[in-house]
Amino acid sequence: MSDSSRYFGYVALIGRPNVGKSTFINKVLGQKLAATSRKPQMTRHQILGVLTEGNHQMAILDLPGIHSRKGHRLNAILNRTALAAIHDVDVLAVMVEADRWTEEDEKVFEAVADSGKKKVLIINKVDLIKNKDDLLPLIQSYTSKLAFDEIIPVSAGKNTNIEAAIEVLMGMLPEGAFFFDEDDLTDRSTSFVCSEFIREKVHRLTGQEIPYATAIKVDSFRPEGDRITIHATIWVERDSQKRIIIGKGGSKIKEIGIDARKELERFLGQKVDLRLWVKVRKDWQNSERALSELDLE
Repeated sequence: MSDSSRYFGYVALIGRPNVGKSTFINKVLGQKLAATSRKPQMTRHQILGVLTEGNHQMAILDLPGIHSRKGHRLNAILNRTALAAIHDVDVLAVMVEADRWTEEDEKVFEAVADSGKKKVLIINKVDLIKNKDDLLPLIQSYTSKLAFDEIIPVSAGKNTNIEAAIEVLMGMLPEGAFFFDEDDLTDRSTSFVCSEFIREKVHRLTGQEIPYATAIKVDSFRPEGDRITIHATIWVERDSQKRIIIGKGGSKIKEIGIDARKELERFLGQKVDLRLWVKVRKDWQNSERALSELDLE
């Protein structure tokens, strides 16, 4: 092939919830795009990041984690979103944790087994393996379950081996013209990315129950001179959850707003005037209309 050849392809990052997919995407892109949290099921939308290096362009999809949770329409939608992407991409990057294997990981392997796609196994959090001699048996345990074209041990949180992962994934892309401009980062709107950063702060600053009952809707996004004014509503399902997010004397909503504003200013490169409201939207996770408003249905 000539030096003028270009390579473009879609890569789906797939795995169970809380395995480190969003952190990995951010490190690959060299910029924060996907919201992260130690609590499971942070990713709700399919988020596409674009990385262009030389004559290679990779569109990498951060997908909701494949999970076993039931009970809400939203949970079914998240699984459907992740599973559907398997058939629409060129390469499957399957992520597992070095120190943990669950039934949900098994479900992921079963989902990709007969895809007919190129498959890369990304073993995340290898920094947690104290004895590095244990890594080879671990790899063998995974490859005994499913054959992979490549295997890459990484630590997304420590930024270890990310460049090697990029090189492997780029090397598996098919020849083809670039689909995105070379300076594109994502196909998502700026207001969408902002809503994800706000939701991240709700996840990080509230207890175990609250994050799963919340959603963020950006009501307005207005550049005004040297700053951007953002109005957003935090949806909850019950009055008790609203009280928790507002906090005593408005302390919790203030804390969320301050942390979110700092994140937004780093991302946007401008001063941000962020105004947050909390609204009870009962059973929104089962409401077709509500999920449609959030671009989830």
